[in-house]
Amino acid sequence: MKNITYRQVNEYMIPNLTLPPEEANITLGKWGMLHKDYLLEHKKVLFATLLAEGKLYQHCAEIENQAQQMFDTLVEQMKELEDITERLKEENQMEWVCRVQNVEARAREIVINTIAHR
Repeated sequence: MKNITYRQVNEYMIPNLTLPPEEANITLGKWGMLHKDYLLEHKKVLFATLLAEGKLYQHCAEIENQAQQMFDTLVEQMKELEDITERLKEENQMEWVCRVQNVEARAREIVINTIAHR
């Protein structure tokens, strides 16, 4: 068990809490931040538990990695299934951009509903 130190603010004793060093060095991307916000809004107990244990950012970073891998895989699979190729990009760049953006939007929705919000 760790020793907890306190500081006095008026008549209250407030614990001096700090993140473990490994937590302080983790930077979250869009998927990790989405997941953190989801936990804060919808899973308050889990959020508080992970935060208190110093594991919140590590957990969100793991979700970040899973979500990014899933997104990349989905985009590539959808592009292949829908014949969105480099040839199309050379022949009709605007069509290629529209179709890739459509694929990315659908992949983003799938990832949000299966990983970032669980």
